[in-house]
Amino acid sequence: MKKKTLALWLISVVILGMLTGCSSPDNSSADSQTQPVEAGIDSNTQPEETQTSGVDATEEKTYRFAFFTNTLNNTFQIAMSDVYEQACKEKGYEYVCYDSDYDASMQISQLEDAANKGFDAIFLIPADSQSIRQGVEAVYNAGIPIFNVDTPVADLDMVVTTIATDAYQAGFVLGEQMVADYPDGGDIAILEHPENESAVQRVTGFLDGLGTAVDNYNIVARQNCGSALDQSLTITEDIVQANPDLMAIFCVNGTSGMGSIAALKEKGLDGQVGVYCIDASPDNKAAMVEGALTGVAAQCPMVIAATSFENALNHLNGQEIEKEILIPSYSLTLEQAEATVDVWQ
Repeated sequence: MKKKTLALWLISVVILGMLTGCSSPDNSSADSQTQPVEAGIDSNTQPEETQTSGVDATEEKTYRFAFFTNTLNNTFQIAMSDVYEQACKEKGYEYVCYDSDYDASMQISQLEDAANKGFDAIFLIPADSQSIRQGVEAVYNAGIPIFNVDTPVADLDMVVTTIATDAYQAGFVLGEQMVADYPDGGDIAILEHPENESAVQRVTGFLDGLGTAVDNYNIVARQNCGSALDQSLTITEDIVQANPDLMAIFCVNGTSGMGSIAALKEKGLDGQVGVYCIDASPDNKAAMVEGALTGVAAQCPMVIAATSFENALNHLNGQEIEKEILIPSYSLTLEQAEATVDVWQ
């Protein structure tokens, strides 16, 4: 897939020097069910009453955008929202963000409500890829273009495009790294999240990344962590208790990775059992620097948001958009972690 430099507005949003390895591909072409979360705005204010200040009177068109995220209890989604908000502010567009807190029913209600709000486009991370259809259908039938970001929905025919990390590649590079780190193999565990399509692809990629050495690795546990820290901590405690020879753990995201690290620290095993995860959040980088995290594949939420925003504008201006845009992942080095420890990429 071709690559290109993001539009000039992105320079002020994303510090390109921090994006070590991520690039945007070329293309031609809430706290409640109905209330948005928006910086500096009372949560009781309805979307149609909120508008970013500083609208440029010379703009020929102004747009209203909304971001429907699965959670704001994660710096990944916060970083994305910050990019959307800053981009809209610079152009004088309206922007609101809805947080469903992983509640699929709430997100469906939010989307159904948004279908009547007159948004020009929405960005969506589904709380549940399968069950979100009803909400997606309501927005689609209202004629509002949907830009599916980070996690694919099941009904891709109703979205303009899906823009996300190459989840399979992210898992694959960690499988390769585990083979390099532990060439003789051993007992490993997998913390997965089968309800999340991206997470499924990450696990598939990881197993494929083990390559011809796959038979050297004995999977002693494969459990659903829900991509959550507390759940991952408890699961990891049980796994290490039952498997004293455990060599390494593959965690489906950075939050579950931090849960495993916390459990290993409680057991006095940090640094003794390898932990691999996907995200490269500031917390992940700090853990890598201190030696608690063995390997991490990077996701680039700021690039995902910037790319989806650019494509939304292109679509609204009549350009054809690719149906799928994958943002490359890569295995973070210790030097990269040290250089960008406080930020996402």
